[in-house]
Amino acid sequence: MTQRREARDRILDAALEIAETRGWEAVRLAEAAHSAGVALADLPNWFREKEDLVDAWFERADRALLADAARPEFKGLPPRARLHRAIMTWLRTLATHRRATRQMVLTHLEPGHVHIQCRALLGVNRTVQWLREATRRDARHFWRALEETALTAIFLTTFMFWLWDDSADATRTSRLLDRLLGGAEYAACCTPLARGARSERARATSTPAPNPTQGPGAAPPPEAGAE
Repeated sequence: MTQRREARDRILDAALEIAETRGWEAVRLAEAAHSAGVALADLPNWFREKEDLVDAWFERADRALLADAARPEFKGLPPRARLHRAIMTWLRTLATHRRATRQMVLTHLEPGHVHIQCRALLGVNRTVQWLREATRRDARHFWRALEETALTAIFLTTFMFWLWDDSADATRTSRLLDRLLGGAEYAACCTPLARGARSERARATSTPAPNPTQGPGAAPPPEAGAE
């Protein structure tokens, strides 16, 4: 498994280097495989089409945020700080090839690439789900859908801003993300809809657990003073 992952990473890294020098449009799977020392006949074992390279690149960022989320100091952060750190970790993983990443995204936005755009949306959804897992978000049902919608909007807004952010260590992106998370936190705490959600959770947690000794056929408890 390790050797398989190493070969996949070598091909991806070779493709990214080609993209940095000649642009993403110039990347060809065969050339990337040759640069990585992988035979063309073996290439389908890792990548069947060029778009698989894009998936692999964003999956690498997903793995980075999950690895960071396993650190003890991450687990001790408040919810807003966990989300901020997770998203910024994801972006910093891509920062070494920001130009190539930007070109990948722009290719997805070209007219006539509906199949690629649908695939990209699935990738965004996958990353959002990993963000929820990494930051231990536990909303359910309607509230989960609402939270996912808000988190997706925050993630995409931050990502698109970051693609053109030339500030040191993406400080402008970090500030934007903090403002977006702050606004979402305020909405989650102060809107009537959020108060309804808290009331629902409170009712759910205050419902007494059923006593297994008092089923339909269980004997009633003895009365006080009964011998």
